[in-house]
Amino acid sequence: MDNSTQIVTFVLSAYGNIGQLKYLYFCIVLLWYLSIFVANTVLIVIIYVDRRLHEPMYLFLCSLFVNEIYGSTSLYPCLLSQMFSETHEVTVASCFLQIFCLYTSASVEFCSLAAMAYDRYVSICCPLHYSVIMNVGKVCPIILFVWVYSFVNFVFSFSLIIRLEFCGNVIDKVICDQYLVSKLACSVSTLNNPIDLLYGFVAVVVPLSLICFSYIKILTICLKTSNETKQKAFSTCTPQIVSVTNMFVGCIFHYADTRFDAGYIPDKLRILLSVYLIICQPIVTPFMYGLSLPKIRDACKRFLVYRK
Repeated sequence: MDNSTQIVTFVLSAYGNIGQLKYLYFCIVLLWYLSIFVANTVLIVIIYVDRRLHEPMYLFLCSLFVNEIYGSTSLYPCLLSQMFSETHEVTVASCFLQIFCLYTSASVEFCSLAAMAYDRYVSICCPLHYSVIMNVGKVCPIILFVWVYSFVNFVFSFSLIIRLEFCGNVIDKVICDQYLVSKLACSVSTLNNPIDLLYGFVAVVVPLSLICFSYIKILTICLKTSNETKQKAFSTCTPQIVSVTNMFVGCIFHYADTRFDAGYIPDKLRILLSVYLIICQPIVTPFMYGLSLPKIRDACKRFLVYRK
């Protein structure tokens, strides 16, 4: 018990000693983070100023872009600061804050994609009722629900780890991870595993089930329609399918890295795979939607011409 009271910082041991390469890595990570921040911010501004984009799908996208900034900001400043740290220590409070932000961001991402999939389902399968079922007045409460739902469903799991007393402080990762932090506890509640499973169910399985249901319905309708309708449905749904697939793959990498022995994988590759989701998703989202959706492309062109 005495040892547990002395733990005020955690050590992120996966950084190791990168020597002079830290300057190169710092520039690469900084450029990547700025690209994420600028790309998502530009699209948020474009959706906000262009009234033609004040439609349900683009409002959902705006919320998604905000979440990409939120999730990235919980990671990259820490990565950048740790590159010049000799000890790679983070305070317990900072570690808990990063865990909360990363996990809630992942939940918001899945739930937002589920809301967007439902929007596409109504648009393609019930076009005559779309303006009644999905309109701006109903989208805002849905977006609010997505964020509140994501925060609330993680609170139960998070409330257990913040009360733990720790007998160790070394985390073999470049970011704070809830599972690895809980393994450092002197004693773990028997409720931890069931509550973690419950969080995984409500944060991933529930929205993923809604996404699958929506796209199965869309596919069923598309098989009975003309080629033009199929092409339109394909062009609007492709970015969402790519995002969902990328999220699912990233979650598998994250889960495998923390639960299984990955000693046979080179350290640098293991580190990249463990943060694959946070590296790729925030930059994939703005470029996929910015380049794939004609209305956003046109709005970008109008915005650039107006600025000139």
